[in-house]
Amino acid sequence: MADKYIDIENIVKTRAGRKARFVPRCLINYLRHIAHEDEINTFFSQAGNIEGVPWLDAAVEFAEVKIQKIGEENLPAPSDTRRYTFVSNHPLGGIDGITLGSILGHRYDGKIRYLVNDLLMNLKGLAPLCVGINKFGAQGHDFAQKVNEAFQSDNHIIMFPADLCSRKTHGVIRDVPWKKTFIQKSVANQRDVVPIFFGGQNSNFFYQLANLCKRLGIKFNIAMLYLADETFKNRGKTFTVKFGKPIPWQTFDKTHTPFEWAQYVYNQVYAL
Repeated sequence: MADKYIDIENIVKTRAGRKARFVPRCLINYLRHIAHEDEINTFFSQAGNIEGVPWLDAAVEFAEVKIQKIGEENLPAPSDTRRYTFVSNHPLGGIDGITLGSILGHRYDGKIRYLVNDLLMNLKGLAPLCVGINKFGAQGHDFAQKVNEAFQSDNHIIMFPADLCSRKTHGVIRDVPWKKTFIQKSVANQRDVVPIFFGGQNSNFFYQLANLCKRLGIKFNIAMLYLADETFKNRGKTFTVKFGKPIPWQTFDKTHTPFEWAQYVYNQVYAL
């Protein structure tokens, strides 16, 4: 293949720096396999130079997923001049993100931005819609400024406040407790919060791996390396998306901490 839009070996070298020379070739090849490097590069080649919402549409089509939408009447009207924060559970780690972006991107004429793992900034078609979060090192000095600018902009914000996809505990698949950032920034910028529930799950292998790493005290999110593989396993399936009514930003007052309010919205999402 002439062009490699996703190059696992290069990403490892960039992330690991001088230590990259100690990474065995067999591990690089295995990472390329579970990341579906060849298939994803074929998609990028076919997608060409499209970006933004059209890229999300192409990705949804490539994933061959079907979506059942419930509660669309709860979404703010496209003519509403206010800006909102859309928050969702994160059961899949891939398809849920591109699907929500496609739905909301069409409804609001592309005026959406994600706060995402900065690895996704390697996806050139997606990057224009993203504010990247560095999960593996110190945040850049301008990260806080970028987040503030995103919330102060005319774009709607899409967030998965768990910051990682759902885990399976005692047979129940749910997000870990949500981070409080979306509460703080929504209140500071007077954005109502729209709760969204996305129905779906990954493979038992994924949850078993995540739980094993937790028991062993491994801080690095090894399960994340398998998200592309999980996306391909979910290819062609039908998922349900439920939209709740916007929660006014004034709701999040001083009677609870921002973290407690984040868990309140978390519970509202799972009540959908």
